Amino acid sequence: MKAEHSEIGRRLRQIRHARGKSLAVIAGLAGISAAHLSRLENGERALDRRSLIVKLAEALEVAPGELTLSPAAIAPGELAEDRFLNAVRLAMLAVSMHQAGGQVVPPAVLSARVDEVLTAQRDCQYEQVGAALPDLIRDLHTTLATGRGEAEVLRLLALTHVQGTQAWLMDIGAPLDLGWQAATLARQAAERLDQPLALALSAFGTAFGLLGAGAFALAERALAEAEVGTARAVELQVSGMLALTRSLVAAAGGDQAGRTAALAHAAELAERTGEGNALWFGFGPGNVGVWRMSVALEAGEHLEAAKIAETINPGVLPSRTRQAAYWREYGRALARLPRRQDDAVLAIRRAELISPARVRRHPFMRSVLAELVVKAKRDAVGRELRGMAYRAGLPA
Repeated sequence: MKAEHSEIGRRLRQIRHARGKSLAVIAGLAGISAAHLSRLENGERALDRRSLIVKLAEALEVAPGELTLSPAAIAPGELAEDRFLNAVRLAMLAVSMHQAGGQVVPPAVLSARVDEVLTAQRDCQYEQVGAALPDLIRDLHTTLATGRGEAEVLRLLALTHVQGTQAWLMDIGAPLDLGWQAATLARQAAERLDQPLALALSAFGTAFGLLGAGAFALAERALAEAEVGTARAVELQVSGMLALTRSLVAAAGGDQAGRTAALAHAAELAERTGEGNALWFGFGPGNVGVWRMSVALEAGEHLEAAKIAETINPGVLPSRTRQAAYWREYGRALARLPRRQDDAVLAIRRAELISPARVRRHPFMRSVLAELVVKAKRDAVGRELRGMAYRAGLPA
């Protein structure tokens, strides 16, 4: 197979040529070998680590998003949920202009609607989420403008924009700026409410928005400012989720000690909480295990991620979102291990069956699929792989 199977590799080469820079120069600036960069450009190696994406973007003097363009923009209309993307975009634009144009709705009714949307998001029912979000966003902001049940509506806004709007946008591969807009709306609601749990929820959303842009230091600062304590079960779970997020930020920034300490703290809290769902985080021992896989992958430790995966029973993970994440990350780990490519394909396929968008639209997974296609055999597993690549809009 040839390099056309790697979108990121093709963009790397195009930008490098436009800059008039050699493989050796860009590789040196990014801290990798010229051979490694060549494999990235040829689609023989997946570019699936935030830290390396940022280093390459800095070497090429472009934004990280130039290397990982929105998959939804590359292959629009492929999934049923895509048709709601513009309506969500327009709803956020309208509320940012204080022209929400929604209905005034009793807070109790809004709360029930938020629960329905977040349940659907947890269950990877992205079409249902996309259909409900535009009116929910408009109605929440319209009701807030009346002052009716202000504290409750602000709480619902922070929750909806992080765990609903931002999460949905990330999962369907929408442009990063839309996810950041959702995180900003959540932060505005949380700051107005000025309660520790809402501020912590907002910090989580803000940190993920900054991670996507490669702003690791800013993400770390946002998380450091969030403190909820451990007085009750809800605070324990939220503190644990913040610790997990700190571990991923630390891994992206190359801080091994910080990553290890944050994971240990999260694991200790999970032992105290058991499986929970405070603020729809789904924090607990199972979630900690999946995050340990993601953190190891971010650090480039594929064998370690695979070993962690083998200690987890995905069948007991509390949500379809976590189950999809498990199989996706396990597949990423196996794809880089000798003689495990077939197992990687089967793991990624299990993730796709649970949540198509989380495989077809995630830039890391698209890069992994492109790498695997280069090595694919003409057998049953190869056919499965090429089918996934085709559904992701990749040449197969």
